[in-house]
Amino acid sequence: MRRKLVVGNWKMHGDLKSNQTLLESITNGLQNLKNADYVVCVPNPYLFQARELLTNTNVAWGGQNVNQHEQGAFTGAVAPHMLSDLGCQFVLLGHSERRVLFHETNLTAAARFDASIKAGLTPVLCVGETLAEHEAGLTEVIVASQMDAVMATLSDEDFAAAMQVNMVFAYEPVWAVGTGKTASPEQAQTVHEFIRNRIARRNSDAAAHVRIIYGGSIKANNAKQLFAMPDVDGGLVGGASLDADEFIEICRLAN
Repeated sequence: MRRKLVVGNWKMHGDLKSNQTLLESITNGLQNLKNADYVVCVPNPYLFQARELLTNTNVAWGGQNVNQHEQGAFTGAVAPHMLSDLGCQFVLLGHSERRVLFHETNLTAAARFDASIKAGLTPVLCVGETLAEHEAGLTEVIVASQMDAVMATLSDEDFAAAMQVNMVFAYEPVWAVGTGKTASPEQAQTVHEFIRNRIARRNSDAAAHVRIIYGGSIKANNAKQLFAMPDVDGGLVGGASLDADEFIEICRLAN
C-alpha cells in the first residue's frame, strides 16, 4: 500500500522569524504522526534554516525548482547537487506558475526531471490543464503531453532509477491553483487514474508504486474526501501550508 505524502509549497513567502515559528509548530504537531510522509518546499534562501530546524524530525525539506545544469554561467540558477548538498530530498518541477509566469516548458521540465534523479532527489512533477483546456475537454491530452515529454527522455535504466528515488506526480488543475476552486474527489480520481495508467504503459511496477498527489487548492475541509480516492496518494498544499494548524490537520487526515 502506498504511503500518503503531503508536500507544502511555500511559494515566495517567508522570513527568518516567521519561518521558525511555522516550522516549530509543524514539527511539534506532526511528531506523533508516523503513518505518512511530510515535506515543506521553501524558498531557496531558507533551505539552510529548514535543514537546521527539520533535521531529526519526521518532516523533510525540498526545493521549489532546479536547473538542469550541474554548473556553469547560469546566474540565479540552482544546480541539483546544491539542493542535495543542503539535504533536500524533494524538488518541485513544472509547477504551473513556473510554466505560465516564467515560460518553462515540457522540455525544460523533462531535462530537470532527469537531472534531479541523477542527483538523488525525488522529483515532484506537476501536471495539469488550464480552465480553457478543461472546459474544452482536453484534460487528458494536456496531462499526457506533459507526462510523455518527461518519460520519453528517460531510458529504461533511468526510469528504473526514478523508481529508486520514488518519483512523484502531482496533478494540479491550473484552474484550481490559488482560486479557491477545487476538483471534486471524483474528478481528481479520474485524472489520477489516467496518470497511473499512462505510467503503466511504460512500467506496470512503477505505476503500482508511484505516488500521485493532488495539488489544486487542497485544504483541511476537502482533504479527507480527496485522500479517500484510491489513486490520490496525498496532496501538494499551497497557501494552506503557511498556516500551521491547517497544514497539520491536512497531514493528520493523510496519516
